[in-house]
Amino acid sequence: MRPILLLLAATTLAAATAGCGARDERSTLERAQADGRIRIGYANEAPYAYRDTATQRLTGEAPEIARVILADLGIDEVEGVLTEFGSLIPNLQAGRVDIIAAGMYILPDRCLQVDFSNPTYSVGEAFAVRTGNPKGLHSYEDIRDHEDATLGVVAGAVERAYARDIGIPDARVVVFPDAPSALAGVIAGRVDAYGGTALTVQDLVDKDTTGRVERATPFTDPVIDGEEVRGYGAFAFRKGDREIVEAFNDRLAAFIGSPEHAELVRPFGFTEAELPGDRTAAELCGGAGD
Repeated sequence: MRPILLLLAATTLAAATAGCGARDERSTLERAQADGRIRIGYANEAPYAYRDTATQRLTGEAPEIARVILADLGIDEVEGVLTEFGSLIPNLQAGRVDIIAAGMYILPDRCLQVDFSNPTYSVGEAFAVRTGNPKGLHSYEDIRDHEDATLGVVAGAVERAYARDIGIPDARVVVFPDAPSALAGVIAGRVDAYGGTALTVQDLVDKDTTGRVERATPFTDPVIDGEEVRGYGAFAFRKGDREIVEAFNDRLAAFIGSPEHAELVRPFGFTEAELPGDRTAAELCGGAGD
């Protein structure tokens, strides 16, 4: 019996060892092309990426562009993974998703954590305020200078940095998990304004049924380091995933600004005014992450 037991033990150990060594060495692009599917992370922020409640389809500017580009790469199935905006990059780094398709701005500090595609759009800022804009808030500077004005921002979003750079005290900034929660905060009087991208704010105000919020008009974008800020959104990939980034950028170059692209994103409020021009991720990263 003893030789048989030893043989069984050796066989089991060999199988276990072989299993441990069978690590998938394929790149993200190779694996996705072989599987015909890929996982994308999104944060449920219209019009960039969200789940349509009527159809249950993952849609928005980023997922719809992703479907076109990925299909051209031989990847036909897109699996959406919902998470809070502030958890998108950690989820990507942990391998829970393969691409962030959430309209995320290219920022130097983010370039240290992820690799970005070239931008797909450019947009300015806006405020959602209570109807009538009782505190007359038309800029980040207005909130800074109004001693009891409060601002709502989304966790992990660039507006938190804008508020700090403009000089709004942390005690007057309330962080929400997502844009709908921030708008609810304005309606409930928890904050006086929600700061977000112009497209996000417009979408929220258009869909509001309470009649208690509006978009602050006119509005002046924040000026930081002498320049008026404007965000450039893109797809994000794990550091070192250069093969899929380069393949993605190659297809984007021919697609962004084309009639097909214009038709695809028009339902989400994107126009020629939101085209990114010739800006690249490398320029917007400013050398960060190289």
